[in-house]
Amino acid sequence: GLFQDEDSCSDCNNHDKPGTNLQSFVPEGKTHFPEIFQTSQLLFYERFRAYQDYILADCKASEVREFTAEFLEKVLEPSGWRAVWHTNVFEVLVEVTDVDFAALKAVVRLAKPYLCESQVSTFTLECMNELLDLKEHRLPLQELWVVFDDSGVFDQTALAIEHVRFFYQNIWRSWDEEEEDEYDYFVRCVEPRLRLHYDILEDRVPSGLIVDYRNLLSQCEESYRKFLNLRSSLSNCNSDSEQENISMVEGLKLYSEIEQLKQKLKLIENPLLRYVFGYQKNSNIQAKGIRPNGQKVTHVVSSTMMTGLLRSLLRDRLCQEPCKEETEIQFHSDPLSAINACYEGDTVIVCPGHYMVHGTFAIADSIELEGYGLPDDIVIEKRGKGDTFVDCTGADIKISSIKFIQHDAVEGILIIHHGKTTLENCVLQCETTGVTVRTSAEFLMKNSDLYGAKGAGIEIYPGSKCTLSDNGIHHCKEGILIKDFLDEHYDIPKISMVNNVIHNNEGYGVVLVKPTIFSDLQENVQDETEENRALKIQTSEEADAVERVDLEELIQCATGRMELYARSNLSEQVEGNYEIVNELVAASTQKGQMKKKRLSELGITQADDNLMSQEMFVSIVGNQFKWNGKGSFGTFLF
Repeated sequence: GLFQDEDSCSDCNNHDKPGTNLQSFVPEGKTHFPEIFQTSQLLFYERFRAYQDYILADCKASEVREFTAEFLEKVLEPSGWRAVWHTNVFEVLVEVTDVDFAALKAVVRLAKPYLCESQVSTFTLECMNELLDLKEHRLPLQELWVVFDDSGVFDQTALAIEHVRFFYQNIWRSWDEEEEDEYDYFVRCVEPRLRLHYDILEDRVPSGLIVDYRNLLSQCEESYRKFLNLRSSLSNCNSDSEQENISMVEGLKLYSEIEQLKQKLKLIENPLLRYVFGYQKNSNIQAKGIRPNGQKVTHVVSSTMMTGLLRSLLRDRLCQEPCKEETEIQFHSDPLSAINACYEGDTVIVCPGHYMVHGTFAIADSIELEGYGLPDDIVIEKRGKGDTFVDCTGADIKISSIKFIQHDAVEGILIIHHGKTTLENCVLQCETTGVTVRTSAEFLMKNSDLYGAKGAGIEIYPGSKCTLSDNGIHHCKEGILIKDFLDEHYDIPKISMVNNVIHNNEGYGVVLVKPTIFSDLQENVQDETEENRALKIQTSEEADAVERVDLEELIQCATGRMELYARSNLSEQVEGNYEIVNELVAASTQKGQMKKKRLSELGITQADDNLMSQEMFVSIVGNQFKWNGKGSFGTFLF
């Protein structure tokens, strides 16, 4: 058949086994149509293979119609089959008597008995015959749905028409023929558009990006239609009139506009670039600021509001201070609508319940999002694989007492682009990356639990600040990943880890990413001690627990001390804290050496203290590392 493994399509109409392999379904409506072939649920690879191997191959855009017609001649039954003619207004049963392959049309007549389903009663038998006469009984193949036949004879006919229908509905653009013909049309246009279509079907594209793409597509189609009409009017005009000159200027403007729209469409269609486009879009969310009237609003989220719950809210949250000025309260049935309604300084209180959300929590203002109760009682579950769950750009955002659940996602569960975000007493059930702390962002996580990430539980970028206190990070691929900060353009991140339990991760508890060249230079680190003194390192384990060469030169111990572990019980729990400290100090020292060398090359023989004291205050205290697959700490060289 159409998807056999043979290279040749010469035996596409042969069937080794009798009977059909396709499913069927009955069209909805009052009219009892016969069953038709179910072909709209084909998988990506099935359509990909059909277009690449059988239909389009290496054709150019101008050859698409010709190649499609040749394909149909090989696989389509020329007559003897019935179909439902489907339009936006009506559906009617027809019989196919011939096929005009070059025009991609079928010659039809009304089937007996006459079956028609319409929202209006004007489509009688006589009216339908008149309509067919006007069309010369020739209908586009993509408007026909083949009637089911269990013999298997019409399987390839149904599949071929499905591929033509899908192509002209979802892949082909009216301006494609005017594109450059030098490149393979399948590679340049069909494959990226096909992948985008299926990524959208599988919720792997951010919802906002889908809206943008469809709007851009509509705008481009409208502009191209205007351009064609204008070009047609100019070709029919022979005079060198002022109106013609004006039309030519308008045509040039339309052409420029169309080219810009097409470039934006291609950007989203490219699977590698669309996520960059989506990231830039989300990271540039504009804050609303303070309300025009200066008031702050408390938003209460509850699927149903009972009197007992309302009394408790009034007592515990809304009327705690009798003398306090009046506060406006708004009620919402879902958290996303509450977040979208927020202005600077607002508070969102989420009542107990299990909330399903579609879309991103884009928080650009300084607000508080708090659960009223325990995290396990306030669950927000994300649907839609392509969206980030929580996207923070506000100056001071606080989130507390909520459980976030993410399934089958492409983006992470929480991204802090800039500003400060505090997460306290929360549970993060991740799917891909957990929390991403971008450059210049600040993240404070306390008394929270994070698990399930297929990547790192927490990703820390250069130039960020990350404070982790009394958390559990477990059952991720890696616990914490610290991005490379040795490049001259990167600032050293400031990291504090106190009393965290990092356990049962597939790889390391903590991973430092650094370039391969660093390992070649690392042996010189011990010789430089002046830069080491600029690094304030707070640690609490005894220095004799695990031997470290020149550790006192690298670490300035803080006064706070933990209880001494019994020497017989020393394990990776204690060793991990020292190992992380040593590696981060060595990396930071190397960055200082590199910077000093660059300054020396510029003729600055003695660096200014402000330039060379780029401190990395690392507080590694009381963390426990248990049962991580590769150990407590490791490095990834690239």
